[in-house]
Amino acid sequence: MLAAAGLLTAATAYGEYAGGSRGWALGADLAAGLVACGLLPLVLRRPVHGALALAALAALVPTATPVSTIGTLQVARSRPFPVAAAVAGAGACAHVLRGLWQPLGGLSFGWWLVLVLLGHAALLGWGALAAARGALIDTLQERARRAETEQGRRVAEARAAERARIAREMHDVLAHRLSLLATYAGALEYRPDHPPERLAHAAGVVRTGVHQALDELREVITVLREDTGGDGTGRPVPGISDLPELVEESRATGTPVELRDGLADPAALPGPTGRTAYRILQEALTNARKHAPGLPVSITLDGSAGDQLLIEVSNPLPGAAGPPAVPGTGTGLVGLTERVRLAGGQLDQLARSGEFRLHARLPWPA
Repeated sequence: MLAAAGLLTAATAYGEYAGGSRGWALGADLAAGLVACGLLPLVLRRPVHGALALAALAALVPTATPVSTIGTLQVARSRPFPVAAAVAGAGACAHVLRGLWQPLGGLSFGWWLVLVLLGHAALLGWGALAAARGALIDTLQERARRAETEQGRRVAEARAAERARIAREMHDVLAHRLSLLATYAGALEYRPDHPPERLAHAAGVVRTGVHQALDELREVITVLREDTGGDGTGRPVPGISDLPELVEESRATGTPVELRDGLADPAALPGPTGRTAYRILQEALTNARKHAPGLPVSITLDGSAGDQLLIEVSNPLPGAAGPPAVPGTGTGLVGLTERVRLAGGQLDQLARSGEFRLHARLPWPA
């Protein structure tokens, strides 16, 4: 920029004095032009002060005009429009004053005034356009950075949600199966005096349950990977139609289960709602086996399409002298509450007067 300003200054001096006097006036103008070039660093650091100083110098000598226009343009690019307009007005006034006391040969003052005003207006517009373009580029870059940050946050949230979903699915599927295994394993441990046929039967149930638990674990991983309505193996997703089998499994472990089914049309229940209902009952029966083994469980289903699906499960609380309970993490009902909430329903639990009661409401669209 400094070299370009120097060339423009020399060209202005040559044009001003070509064919005329080249004495001390030319030397003074060249010296003033060099001073104007020396003010360029000030223009870059403090544009307003530098541009005003150059405008004052341009009012005295024509060789300061090129550097003065650079100062006006720099202010228009880096400062607000009102400030830039004031500086451009000061530069235009300085050149008009110079035209009054040092008129150009062959150019009337009127045309000089028009050229000065048009030139400074063009500098002001050019600088404002460059400033707007720079601000737009900065805005777009900032938006791109924010979008990248937001995308990273969404990816992290999606990963956390997926981990929580996997944990819920594994708990719902495996806790039920493993609680059955714990029941049969406890029978083998505490009643070794059973006939060999019953011991062999219990051992067979444990072996079969382990295989089923592994199969269900693979099903959970497949469902979460493919995010489909099935498990990728052709086996149906558990729903309300699988409730009798779930009840029979619990009865086979020694838990009396009473089922009162008042559903108007179970086949009309939507698949996601039926799956959620199955998980609610599975978790309730699993908790009953863990914390109240051998005590009766009562299940009540009611509802119809266009209304709500109501699920109520209750069982007595064990006394201090009851059989040992299977230890649990206490997170099953937390995950179940979240599952029901995401399905648009509500889950309530209450332990009072020696009874634990679980009450769930799920939407049943028509």
